[in-house]
Amino acid sequence: MSHNGSKSPTDRPARKLRPTMMDVASRAGVSQATVSLVLNGSPGAKLSETTRQRVQSAARELGYSLPRRSSRAAPGGQSVIGFIVDELASDPWMAIAFEGAREKALEYGLSIYLAVSNGDPDNEAAIVENLENQPLVGVIYGTILTRQVNLVPALKRHNLVLLNCYDAKRKRHSVIPGDRLGGQMATQRLIDAGRKRIGFINGQEGVDAARDRLNGYRQALSSNDIVFDPDLVRSGNWEPSAGYEHTKSLLALPEPPDAIFCGNDLMALGCIDALREAGLRIPEDISVIGFDDREISQHTHPPLTTLVLPHFEMGTIAAENLIEMAGGHISSPVQIKVECPLVERESV
Repeated sequence: MSHNGSKSPTDRPARKLRPTMMDVASRAGVSQATVSLVLNGSPGAKLSETTRQRVQSAARELGYSLPRRSSRAAPGGQSVIGFIVDELASDPWMAIAFEGAREKALEYGLSIYLAVSNGDPDNEAAIVENLENQPLVGVIYGTILTRQVNLVPALKRHNLVLLNCYDAKRKRHSVIPGDRLGGQMATQRLIDAGRKRIGFINGQEGVDAARDRLNGYRQALSSNDIVFDPDLVRSGNWEPSAGYEHTKSLLALPEPPDAIFCGNDLMALGCIDALREAGLRIPEDISVIGFDDREISQHTHPPLTTLVLPHFEMGTIAAENLIEMAGGHISSPVQIKVECPLVERESV
């Protein structure tokens, strides 16, 4: 996770009455997402015992503990968080993020209202107008795709955290996934398994996640002195059909890959089907890794090694930052990238 703002967390005024999660992260030399994973005891997070102990020690030294319903009052007497998303039904991500935010809101005794705008500015303005009739802490504004957004003026009147999106000038608090680091981790995992010729079936060109995961793939190759070969990269559409067709084309190369990194789990499903048709064994003949950790990835044959798209943690962090902002504990914009943990299964 990275912070980019006009001030670092340690530059905030010394008059703060209590430490925050960012203070713990700064003291421990780790990301805020790592602090959240350690202190919440999140299952499946691959963290070393040394890291866990460093975070726990920093929290003890600062006197920081996770908020519980009985331990904190709502900021300024306000009691409602608005959670506006552009889409909800096409993918599970915003529903998962909402659950993370809802859980954090409950710790403060806050209510959280979910509204779907379909990306329509008039809808968004109307939603905000309705929220203004409530004792509003602030608004979390989320998008189904990681992207830049243009905010309606009504949103700018309130405490605001952008979730899975960002504004052009980075003047607003935002929480997004660490897709570049995730792409690097996925590719590195294949290299660590002894693979040298790694195919990459990416998502649609022009999409932030696809761009960043490709950059991470290239970074891992470069760090291991493996020459980037554009013939091994395909642009897909996030659907199983793209994984299937592009895997067939990769296998038809004069030098086919010995591993394939799929930009999401759905394309990995198609990839696995094509490899099975070709009579190749996974992972003995060829390794496969996905991205997103959709539920189906546990049930492929073999179960798919993948990376978590950490929307639950992103929702939790967005809500905590919004509450701390409303309480006057965060002033300058904070840009947070949340790591995508590796989930080891049997396809690598």
